[in-house]
Amino acid sequence: MIVDCAYYQDGRRQAAGTAPLADAAARRGQGGFVWLGLFEPTPEELDQVREAFGLHELAVEDARTFHLRPKVDMYEGEVQLVILRTAQYKDKEEDVEFGEISIFAAPDFVITVRQGVASELRPARQRLEQRPDLLATGTSSVLWAILDHVVDGYTPVVAGLEDDIDEVENTVFSETAAPAERIYSLRREATGFYRAVHPLVGVVAAIERAAVPEVQPYLRDVQDTLVLVNEEVAAQRDMLSTVLEANMAVLSVEQARISNRQNATMEQLTILATIFLPLTFVTGFFGQNFGWLTGHIASFATFMIYGLGGLLVPLVVLVSWLGRRRTRS
Repeated sequence: MIVDCAYYQDGRRQAAGTAPLADAAARRGQGGFVWLGLFEPTPEELDQVREAFGLHELAVEDARTFHLRPKVDMYEGEVQLVILRTAQYKDKEEDVEFGEISIFAAPDFVITVRQGVASELRPARQRLEQRPDLLATGTSSVLWAILDHVVDGYTPVVAGLEDDIDEVENTVFSETAAPAERIYSLRREATGFYRAVHPLVGVVAAIERAAVPEVQPYLRDVQDTLVLVNEEVAAQRDMLSTVLEANMAVLSVEQARISNRQNATMEQLTILATIFLPLTFVTGFFGQNFGWLTGHIASFATFMIYGLGGLLVPLVVLVSWLGRRRTRS
């Protein structure tokens, strides 16, 4: 779908509204440049754009597929293909959603193809149209406007990740185990974001070297912001690795505490079972209806000696033995 199409000359948009594709392509070589914006175009629309602007088929194929990393390629006719990854952080899901912008840049045209959750480029276009001095320098200014807009969109992602990482870090270092799944999920999102940011540093550097001198300072400013974002994302990945290790240590301590409590409980149950084992034997023995037992235990004194005495003697012996064991340990 064509979002906007305009012809710029001498730093000014030459007509309001969206120009037809054929008319815009026909104005190439008249001293200005065309900026065509597409959002999730169909294969037929891309084929029309390729024929109208003479794009290489491999470059168009790149614009149809998603890439894990930003890159910049050069094609015949001084056509530069720049692929960027946009990012948006969903705080509730703690998830980074990525989109992609493919930019075909030549001296007389710029074509942007947005796929997925991509940044809206209308603010970048409107901002650049308010700077006729930069627009007059050519298509390098369009690359700067898009890069600056995309990199500015990285800042909320860094902030969102930072807030969730701080929350997990405070939980772990308060000696309370955090869900390991949450830490793994955050680290996966930070790693994916790092793959989108880190290669872009080299891409922006290459674009800066090829840009006109008037635009190079602005691209260096974008580069400075991008380097800072890259360092912060790398630090977040390292922090999540540290938090994961600390969380595993907290889990180990907690498991050790649970194991100690279980061992203490088992020791108490074992002591009780040990105490009642001889008593059960004695009571079971004297509870038999043998003639000798029924004939000799006829008085209260005999009952006290054989009955309660048979219970107390093994109990005293067992308690004494357990006391000596605790004293030695």
